[in-house]
Amino acid sequence: MKKMIQLLTGLVLLAPAYVNAQQSTANELEIMNQLSSRAAVSSMPVSQLLNAPGNEALKAFFFTPVKKKGALKGKRMAVIAADGFEEIEMLGPVWYFRELGAKVDIVGPKFNPAPARYGLSTPEMAKDHIMAIQYLNPVGWVKVDRTADQIKVEEYDAIFIPGGAWNPDNLRYDKDVIRFIKEFNKAGKLVAAICHAPVVLATADILKGRKLTGYWNIQTDLTNAGGIVTDEPVVVDGNIITSRHPIDVADFSRAVEGWLVKE
Repeated sequence: MKKMIQLLTGLVLLAPAYVNAQQSTANELEIMNQLSSRAAVSSMPVSQLLNAPGNEALKAFFFTPVKKKGALKGKRMAVIAADGFEEIEMLGPVWYFRELGAKVDIVGPKFNPAPARYGLSTPEMAKDHIMAIQYLNPVGWVKVDRTADQIKVEEYDAIFIPGGAWNPDNLRYDKDVIRFIKEFNKAGKLVAAICHAPVVLATADILKGRKLTGYWNIQTDLTNAGGIVTDEPVVVDGNIITSRHPIDVADFSRAVEGWLVKE
C-alpha cells in the first residue's frame, strides 16, 4: 500500500510537467501550421529550414513567445506578392506582424491566366491564390485578400514584398503594382522588401541614391538602378527597409516593427 501511495504521489508531481510539455508542443505545432502554406508537394517543409544547422536564431524568433503583443495594433499592412514567392519570407513576417496586432492583407496582381498556346493546366484555386516556393520548389498556395488594382495608399501604413526567384518578375510586370509602390513611396510610407524583391523597387524607380541590400545575384541590378548596396542582414534608409535572404527574416521583421512603432 505504501508503494502504491508513493507511485500515485509521483504521478501527481509529474502531471504539471507533462501538461506543460503537451501545451508547448501544441503551441509549436500551431505556430508551424501558421508558417506553412497548403501542402502541394511536401509536408511542412518549413520545419526543415528552421531545424537546419546554423538557423537556431531563426527558429528561436518564431518559437520564443512574443512579448509585445499589441505593439502594432491599429496598423494596417499590405503584403504584395505573386506566384513564386518565398514561403518563409511572406508567412514568417505575416505571422509576426499579426502576433503584434497588425491587420495584414495579402495583395496580389489580378489573375492573368497564361495564353492557351502555352498548353498549361492551371488549377482552379490559382484564380484567388498565389503559389509559394521554398528555394525553387513549389510547396503550396496562399489565398489573396485583395488585388493590386483594388487598394489605395491611404488604406495602409506599410507594404512589404517577399522574395522568391519568380515572384519579383511577376510583380514588376504588373502596372497596378508598380503604380502603387511609386505612390506609396512618394507618400513617405514604409516600403520593405527582402531577398529578390528589391528589384521590384528598381522597376518602380525609387532606389536612386538609397542605401539598401538584397540577394547576392541581384546586387548588381540594384547598383545599376542607382542604389548604394551593402551586404548586411538589414538596411534601413528613410522609409525603405531591405534584407538579403530567408535567414534574415527575423532581423527584417524586427526592423519593420521598429519603424512602425517609432512612426
